[in-house]
Amino acid sequence: MPAKNPRHSVRALVLDENDRVLLCRIALPGPPETVVWAAPGGGIEQGETPLTALRRELREEVGLVIGTDPPHVWHQEVVTPGHASGYDGVVNDYFLVRAARFSPRGTLSDEALAAEHISGLEWWHPREVAAHDGPGIFSPRDLAALLTDLIASGVPAAPVPLGI
Repeated sequence: MPAKNPRHSVRALVLDENDRVLLCRIALPGPPETVVWAAPGGGIEQGETPLTALRRELREEVGLVIGTDPPHVWHQEVVTPGHASGYDGVVNDYFLVRAARFSPRGTLSDEALAAEHISGLEWWHPREVAAHDGPGIFSPRDLAALLTDLIASGVPAAPVPLGI
């Protein structure tokens, strides 16, 4: 059953020339604290299109400015009350962004990033994601397999539906 009041978000799968993906370390308050590694992105604000929101989020969180419209590769719907405060679910649309490796530093201050629970940014190869045994989890949970398939198969004809 679809969420009645979902939070609509966009996420960027930023892949460098060595197929490493840039992920945000998100420390969700506890107890216990939960660490989630997720693609940069966030909520679509009133009046924004998904691509406008994606450009804003990339600039704010990692300092990346993109000129062309990236392809929409994944679509995720999570219907779980409490998953996003004030919503009964979340809809994440993922876009593929290819970029030369860079040192991420967005326009948001450290305090503003902390308010969004972001406590770090790191480049990960899909093999490193697959081998990681904690602490922390990845979002989506099967990120390593999804990235490996995306890299091997290329941009899908339509966004691939994802689980949690």
